[in-house]
Amino acid sequence: MDKKKDIRNLKLIEISNFCNNNNLQKFRAKQIWEWLYKKRVISFQEMTSLSKQIRDLLNTHFTLNVVKIHKAERSIDKTIKYSFQLHDKLLVEGVLIPSLKRLTACISSQVGCSLACEFCATGTLKLERNLTAAEIYDQVYMLNEEAISNFGKPLTNIVYMGMGEPLLNYKAVINSIDLITSDQGLGMSPRRITVSTAGISKMIKKLADDEVKFNLAISLHSASDSKRELLMPINKKINLEELRESVRYFYDKTSNRITYEYILFKDLNDSLEDAQKLAKFAKTSPCKINLIEYNSVDDLPYEKSSNRVTDNFIEYLEKQNIIVNLRKSKGKDISAACGQLVNKLK
Repeated sequence: MDKKKDIRNLKLIEISNFCNNNNLQKFRAKQIWEWLYKKRVISFQEMTSLSKQIRDLLNTHFTLNVVKIHKAERSIDKTIKYSFQLHDKLLVEGVLIPSLKRLTACISSQVGCSLACEFCATGTLKLERNLTAAEIYDQVYMLNEEAISNFGKPLTNIVYMGMGEPLLNYKAVINSIDLITSDQGLGMSPRRITVSTAGISKMIKKLADDEVKFNLAISLHSASDSKRELLMPINKKINLEELRESVRYFYDKTSNRITYEYILFKDLNDSLEDAQKLAKFAKTSPCKINLIEYNSVDDLPYEKSSNRVTDNFIEYLEKQNIIVNLRKSKGKDISAACGQLVNKLK
């Protein structure tokens, strides 16, 4: 017999076809779909609205590969980092981040990463594989349960800012968002979801053509090609002018404001000249800028900018009428902050 497929790699129409081919009533497909995602069962035997005969039929033809929480670690600021184990024993990390008005899930889209950004812990890992849409969805589902269990309320926001480059796993990321926002899934608004990219210009244009409703963030970190190339090798293939053109295309198609993420590194990208170049780039389309404190990574030489330099940088941008937020990192003591995910929870 051929190797059994993971049923969660099928689309609803494919499950409908399976039901039809096996003389099952048409509504059974939606029942199965709801068990898989809204209730997220971990075995076919838990699908109690189906007869034992149907459950056995599913078990004969399919597997059900679910993600499990492997370990968890809590920060002094109440941030919780999770290690998720996939069916093939590989691990990815996700983070539950509480704040005054929000409960945010930071989730991964790949096992490892191929982009090798110089300042990022995940960039030191090789890319093992892409996650499936169901594996991405599982992270969100479980972090939502953990949010309710630990903080008494569900998630308010989801950010694709964990391990991996989301736009290099485009189809699975888009399908996972469809599941998260579906009534048969978690029913969350796409406006509460942000996908962050290192700037894959071709795929940014595809997002525009696909008329996505979620938010887009771009990891910029410098508006100078020479400096960005030092920090992000991808800039050698996709330079700032190409990125600018894709941003303009995205805004013209969607009218959605982009967020730029900019980590301030001491004596590298935090000068007044750097702020001027950033302000000029930011005028490409309506945007906001999130300035981020650098979180140290073992064996990497970078340091965060001083408070005085940071304040001067913000002051200049605000004088250019640019919306700026300074993001204080959470979970630094457990290596759960931006750029620190590297599968330490083994």
